[in-house]
Amino acid sequence: MAVDYSLGTLVLIPTIAVIAPLLVRGLGRWVTIPLVVFEIVLGLLFGPAVLGWIQPGPFAQAFSDFGLAMLFFLAGSEIDFRAIRGRPIGRAAIGWIVSLAAGFGIAVLFAPNLGAAAFIGIALTSTALGTIMPVLRDSGDLRTPFGVAVIALGAIGEFGPLLAISLFLSGRSPLVATLVLVGFAVVAAAGIWLATRDVRHRVHRVITATLHTSGQFGVRLVVLVIMALVTLSLALDLDMLLGAFTAGVIYRLLLSGAPKHDIEMMESKVEALGYGFFVPIFFIFTGVTFDLDALLADPRTLALVPIFLVLLLVVRGLPSLIVAPVGSSVRDRAAIGLFGATGLPIIVAVTAIGVEAGDLASGTASALVGAGMLSVLLFPLIALALRRRTPDAAPRPREDDAFVPTEG
Repeated sequence: MAVDYSLGTLVLIPTIAVIAPLLVRGLGRWVTIPLVVFEIVLGLLFGPAVLGWIQPGPFAQAFSDFGLAMLFFLAGSEIDFRAIRGRPIGRAAIGWIVSLAAGFGIAVLFAPNLGAAAFIGIALTSTALGTIMPVLRDSGDLRTPFGVAVIALGAIGEFGPLLAISLFLSGRSPLVATLVLVGFAVVAAAGIWLATRDVRHRVHRVITATLHTSGQFGVRLVVLVIMALVTLSLALDLDMLLGAFTAGVIYRLLLSGAPKHDIEMMESKVEALGYGFFVPIFFIFTGVTFDLDALLADPRTLALVPIFLVLLLVVRGLPSLIVAPVGSSVRDRAAIGLFGATGLPIIVAVTAIGVEAGDLASGTASALVGAGMLSVLLFPLIALALRRRTPDAAPRPREDDAFVPTEG
């Protein structure tokens, strides 16, 4: 048992992490498949559900949890709130509230209890910003009005469910949950305020001085900010992802005003730490722990996968259309809806909480995660195909351009 555990955590998981981008690159000339899909599928293949070469264990679980936190940190750090303020973020918030009401209302119709309906409803309102942002970057749409609208959707589609988890799924009364959330917001606001003060310039100087030394103050500071806010979230019995997302926002503000070269260097180092190490472990471990037996045990449970996939389009995709920039074509509006309905990380987190709490059946959780996996695979591909047919779309990168894999 010890040998299997050692091989699974120390050899096979890094091996999958290396193989996955090679598969993306090899198939990229024919079809663009997000890297996260290969990571999850390979984790499923090598995990207990199929080959059984990788067994879940506490060591890999700990790294997986930090990988999920790192994913939300990176998502928070990439949001330019100045670009999405005003109409985009306002419309996105309205759309998410509509999604939340629709998700819960639909879930009540077939969920066995209100607890399960709450978990299903919140899962259906998520948008995988960490997945779609690299896709937008690679397609050249990140700074376009189209891309700004999608980023606003993703920002609300990740932050909104985190708030809903903290308010409705914490087990506290709504009043106590709100007070605890306000307490966290006060501490987070203090951190954000401090990150915009003159102290950041002194931080910039230390980061610059250690960029090419063993000190690596900037990277160490990132880890400290993540761990501090994640620990605060856990101490307040909030979802740790709320702290990780907030840490990303603070990190971005802290770096603002630094020399452009230093910012680019820090971003490169942090992305290497996240996308090169921790984030892949989370998605691979998601495949390893995927309950395939529970999904296949009952045809009715398996039938939930396409049903949930359609519900993602209805519950999250349709309300996302209101974020489309003025004058958007029908194709662009459809592409925005598809990007908005792309969800996975929040779905994984919500279903894990639901199963642990005993409110959500393992098979239903696997069906939701399976639908999320399909949404990540299908929706961005279709959205990009629609987007490339519009006149203002950025030119498609050439085959010999530098390759940047689309991560989860």
